[in-house]
Amino acid sequence: MTSPAAAVGAIVEAAGPRVPELLGEVEERLAELARGHGPVLAEHAGATIAAGGKRLRPLLVLLAAGPPADDADDVVRAAVAVELVHSATLVHDDVLDAADLRRGRPTVWASAGRDMAIAVGDLLFSRAFAELALTGSLDAIRSLSRASTALAEGELRQREDAWDPGVSVARYLERCELKTAALFEAACELGAQHGTPGAARALGAFGRGIGLAFQLLDDVLDVSGPPERTGKPRGTDLLDGTVTLPLILARERDPALRELDLRAIDGPAAAAEVCDRVAATGALQEARRRALALVADAKTALPRDALAAGQLAALELVADSVVDRYS
Repeated sequence: MTSPAAAVGAIVEAAGPRVPELLGEVEERLAELARGHGPVLAEHAGATIAAGGKRLRPLLVLLAAGPPADDADDVVRAAVAVELVHSATLVHDDVLDAADLRRGRPTVWASAGRDMAIAVGDLLFSRAFAELALTGSLDAIRSLSRASTALAEGELRQREDAWDPGVSVARYLERCELKTAALFEAACELGAQHGTPGAARALGAFGRGIGLAFQLLDDVLDVSGPPERTGKPRGTDLLDGTVTLPLILARERDPALRELDLRAIDGPAAAAEVCDRVAATGALQEARRRALALVADAKTALPRDALAAGQLAALELVADSVVDRYS
């Protein structure tokens, strides 16, 4: 498996020398925004932003925009806005899930309480749209608004589906498109609007495809672990009552799992045992196969004639890196 740092390094090398520079500007702007609201909020907002992982969504904004112009301020603002929305959803998700850890670090909910976590999430959401408004692009605001609405609807569906053994594959995929893929789609649309507007719809579809694959593989990792890689115990979704594709597929194959009452899973040890049973059915391999197919379809549908060579290569590497998380 390629390390995350090596994967990002290969992507930015393919995209050209200015992409690392623009990613640096994104980081500087994120840090500046976190510092600008008093020491308490700054501490928790800054910690949330710093724990944001590989910055995959801002990277998609930059790549979809194509070879940077001399003035790339609006593209950087769009990338910052997407990452702020992503960070806000993580903080609010942790409140809803009462999660102690996020990527191995204490969550805002765990370290500062529910009220502070809600305030930090709200701050990040509001700053995202304030940042995007500086671009003066109504299309950009519409794209991110649609994604934010989808994120909220996806979260509501996940809560509605909690503990429900009858969740179908179709219902699960719809939920994932709302909760995860929509922001990947918006990231690609936002970049394209500033650099390759004629390809915005096609690049948005690419983002949606790899975002859906990303969520499928994230749900596989929840079952397979290990915790030192994911930053959380195996079976966290089971303990939350979240029905994911591996469990749906495993219940189709194992009658004993079909009869399992998810509410009876009463701790990490019991969840790990159920994870082993899910894995034994071959459900993880099937979920991964479906994710690979989504990535392949997304790459095939890229608007090659509208993209620069380095831009195309970098976007394909991003798609491959989504799969490589699980390999």
